[in-house]
Amino acid sequence: MEQIQAIFYLKQTDPILAKVIEQIGTDSLELTYYQENLDLLTSLSQAIIFQQISTKVATKIFQRFLLLYQQSDRQLTAQAILETPEEILRSVGISRPKVTYLKDLALKIEQGLPTLPELVLMEDEAVIESLTQVKGIGKWTAQMFLIFHLQRLDVLPVNDLGIRSAIAKLYNLDTLPDPKTIEKLAQKWQPYRSLACRYLWRSLAISDRLS
Repeated sequence: MEQIQAIFYLKQTDPILAKVIEQIGTDSLELTYYQENLDLLTSLSQAIIFQQISTKVATKIFQRFLLLYQQSDRQLTAQAILETPEEILRSVGISRPKVTYLKDLALKIEQGLPTLPELVLMEDEAVIESLTQVKGIGKWTAQMFLIFHLQRLDVLPVNDLGIRSAIAKLYNLDTLPDPKTIEKLAQKWQPYRSLACRYLWRSLAISDRLS
């Protein structure tokens, strides 16, 4: 019911986004490569691995990473990551900096990073503050976690390249918009900016149909 209300609101407040919504519909708003129903450690590991490389490559590396633990009959736990030698993690395609990030994530979890149930009860900014204590997890990664794992309704990742590209195309901008431009445009989407972003991401996949 809430999504129906949010979609109606977005269609009423933004005619351009309304066209996108009509084209895409109300299903398949997930990013196909981004698994949403994961535990905290696995989801943050995925986020780290996916940073700054192509989706196709990142998907393969993440699958190999998971297989390291499935094939050894070990669960993917913080302790398991800490005990995995760097060269083993590197062997599945994880870069040296990201190995450091995964180890730090595991260490932070062992040291008391808030659990998923605890994060659910926290405000958006508090979640971002907690997660960015981990090396390699910046504000963008924390925002993706808010949108896709905590299902927060009003998150706006202004530095996301996909969001910037979709806005430039749909709103006929000559250049990619800067954060201030995106924030101003997105005021009309509040309090459902996360849903608006999902439609913007999906619009990239059907951009030919929308042009």
